[in-house]
Amino acid sequence: MAISDVQTKGSWYYVIDSSGKRSATLAASTGDLKGIGIDFIVLQKGSWYYTYDEKGKKIGTLASSSGDFKNAAGNSFNLKKGSWIYTYDKNCKKTVTRAA
Repeated sequence: MAISDVQTKGSWYYVIDSSGKRSATLAASTGDLKGIGIDFIVLQKGSWYYTYDEKGKKIGTLASSSGDFKNAAGNSFNLKKGSWIYTYDKNCKKTVTRAA
């Protein structure tokens, strides 16, 4: 099911699905929320990016040295490093490289 929102309340992230129901709860200490894709979220903790699905299960890990977070949209997220934009899927596999 698609993610429609992530709400922060106190020390918790609440993942809200497309029907408006809470589908997962994650501790805010899991990382800083960077972006929301259609069925995943991206968090950063220390020198790592982590992706989680709509149920709160970790699905991917990527070193933050791969680039600065730019955005998440649809089924992917983008990082910028130097003059390049790198696109990754929710499993943190690089799918596209293009000039910034």
